Amino acid sequence: MDIYRFAPGRTPLLVSMPHVGTHIPDALAARMTESARGLPDTDWHVDRLYDFLGALGAATIQATHSRYVIDLNRPPDSAPLYPGAANTGLCPTEQFDGQPVYKAGEAPGDAEVQERLARCWRPYHDRLTGELQALRARHGIALLFEAHTIRSRVPRLFEGRLPDINLGTNDGQSCASDLAALLIETAAEAEGYSSVLNGRFKGGYTTRHYGRPADGMHAVQLELAQLTYMDEDPPYAFRDDLAAAIRPVLQSVLQAMIGWASHR
Repeated sequence: MDIYRFAPGRTPLLVSMPHVGTHIPDALAARMTESARGLPDTDWHVDRLYDFLGALGAATIQATHSRYVIDLNRPPDSAPLYPGAANTGLCPTEQFDGQPVYKAGEAPGDAEVQERLARCWRPYHDRLTGELQALRARHGIALLFEAHTIRSRVPRLFEGRLPDINLGTNDGQSCASDLAALLIETAAEAEGYSSVLNGRFKGGYTTRHYGRPADGMHAVQLELAQLTYMDEDPPYAFRDDLAAAIRPVLQSVLQAMIGWASHR
């Protein structure tokens, strides 16, 4: 199976979905706990939620393998993104709620982690790098939007209920300040949804690594609370009624991003 799916676009925008994948090789699944095999930390249905991206002219790259195989939004050295807080690593051994991913004695060792890094992580990031460079060469600017979702309540990771729309720009370092201001203003205009900029989620490895506004590369992450478009409990059903309401908000944010680039 391919590590990712890619679709080209016609604008400077590339949308990355590193946690939408659900594939786990059978031999690996046999080493995992029953709860982990249910893939509770997946960014469920993100590709379906963002089904308007082709019409918008955005390129897309989507992971096919589960983040439990390897987390494409973590640094290759697995350094924690949020020092002092609960974190999950490059090849997670704990689920978001703290339960183990693997049965006793089955967690991957260093050699296996390096093999997954070479087989899965590097091809995804090599493609990201190449596409962003191509967009900048073609349009004079490159926009990266990291599309993520998460349960609205994960006590181990954050207190209380997460805002609906969580935009992250690495505390202002990964994109131009006026772009960030435009996006949070657009999100805040959405009636019935709460939003925050650089709250609990400020952007993962991908946003932080590729967002270099001085070089014409602007990266933003959106961590969307899953209750805005799906049932958060198994079997994690997609909710067309909820999705129909949040989709125009997502589309407005991305249209604002593309529009901003057109005036640079």
